[in-house]
Amino acid sequence: MQWFGRRESGNVEEGSSGGGRGLAFGGGIIGIIAAAIYFFTGVDPSQIVNQMQDNSPQENTRSAGPETNSKKFARVVLADTEDIWTKLFNDMGKTYQEPVMHFFDGGVTTACGFAQSATGPFYCPGDQKVYIDVSFFDELENKFGAAGDFAQAYVIAHEVGHHVQDLLGVTAKMDQARNQLSETEYNKLSVKLELQADFYAGVWAHYEQSMKNVLDPGDIEEALNAAHQIGDDRLQEEYQGRVTPDSFTHGTSAQRMYWFKKGYETGDLSQGNTFAAADLE
Repeated sequence: MQWFGRRESGNVEEGSSGGGRGLAFGGGIIGIIAAAIYFFTGVDPSQIVNQMQDNSPQENTRSAGPETNSKKFARVVLADTEDIWTKLFNDMGKTYQEPVMHFFDGGVTTACGFAQSATGPFYCPGDQKVYIDVSFFDELENKFGAAGDFAQAYVIAHEVGHHVQDLLGVTAKMDQARNQLSETEYNKLSVKLELQADFYAGVWAHYEQSMKNVLDPGDIEEALNAAHQIGDDRLQEEYQGRVTPDSFTHGTSAQRMYWFKKGYETGDLSQGNTFAAADLE
């Protein structure tokens, strides 16, 4: 991806405190974060959620570290998401509200509770911020086998996709469903939520090329490889030695690749209603 010297978003902050509007334990918000913990890292989400609760009064006070190329790159990607989603929302007759990207190192207090770097990147609807410890990009390549700058761009675009869902009211519906469904049924909805965020990441990539012409050969393959590497089935096989479909919350490798590719190839938001898709593949 051609990104050096390009506009960087100013909607960025860093440090250990996210400054949100209160805590939101339980319900859909923590469920989303807990799912991200497992399927980005292979860690049992119940263990991390307990740590979040136990450690919340003892907030990590380290800064988010020095300026790095990873941060500059993330700011460029965020700036591009701002440009593209502003246009797409304008086309829908809506106003796009830009999210904030919050860099942290070690741990961070958010409107969704206290989180540690082990959560990986996540979006918190309570304060409309994307949280990221950029050291995750090293893990993405070295632990998950997803190398390349566009693999990193895909992760950021996926989290911004959750912000788009929040603005369109999808997240609120998920929160309402959380207390009305069994865990298995809610997991099925969670898969649809995550696959739609993958689709939105693909839509962003479509316009990243058609509007800005900054993709390099192999970029889309990098994103598709990342989607493959963090599929529920692949991660469960890797970390627990078996696959349990009823516990899927993000979708299989094939599903994640399919929906990202569909978004990229069509650029058509009307084709991304994963909640109505009878067959997600």
